[in-house]
Amino acid sequence: MTSQISIGDITVDVVLKDIKNVHLSVHPPTGHVRISAPKQMKLETIRVFALSKLDWIRRQQEKLQQQERETTREYLDRESHFVWGKRYLLKVSERDEPPVIELKHSHLHLRVRPGTEVDKKQDLVDAWYREEIKTAVPEVLDRWESKIGVKVEEFYIRRMKTRWGSCNHTAHTIRLNTELAKKPPECLEYIVVHELVHLHEPTHNARFVVLMDKFMPEWKFYRQKLNQIPVRHEEWKY
Repeated sequence: MTSQISIGDITVDVVLKDIKNVHLSVHPPTGHVRISAPKQMKLETIRVFALSKLDWIRRQQEKLQQQERETTREYLDRESHFVWGKRYLLKVSERDEPPVIELKHSHLHLRVRPGTEVDKKQDLVDAWYREEIKTAVPEVLDRWESKIGVKVEEFYIRRMKTRWGSCNHTAHTIRLNTELAKKPPECLEYIVVHELVHLHEPTHNARFVVLMDKFMPEWKFYRQKLNQIPVRHEEWKY
């Protein structure tokens, strides 16, 4: 069941679920606020909880609003693109052959058929980013599954508009955002560890924080790094 409450000028989505604790989250890029709460909890009680966290919510929203955005991508020569935290200049060539994307020195080479539209170029680059993550994730899982004591049955790579990753702790599956291929590799590692820990603790309660501190003491530093490289230019909606 999903409802909405207002705290001042902020609208909060409230999802009542079969859980024990209240979970408050502020989602990029606009600072959309969501609260997951136990099914039996009254909306007024949730509103009082949200009011008690109002200062924290505003701080998180301010951080997200200050995060730099990419300019609109046109996929033209010398346009800047990030790959694993490094900036590359795009070099576009046209040839009547299957499309190819390669990293060479400081350039991201995109070869397409003559007359290829911008949307198609974007789809090609997005698919290439997805493959980059798909290739990188198994090694990260190999390093961390045994340490954390969980096993991922399957992982998925998606273009996600509100979060860097998610997990289904019942099915033991995780989902990762395609945009992570633009971030430094340690950011992908942090998100994978974050989702693996959620297989032990589904919420962001005190136990979750203790487990993150145990397995990855520097996790807050990596979380901060996620905000240091421009995010995709688009109107994200929750």
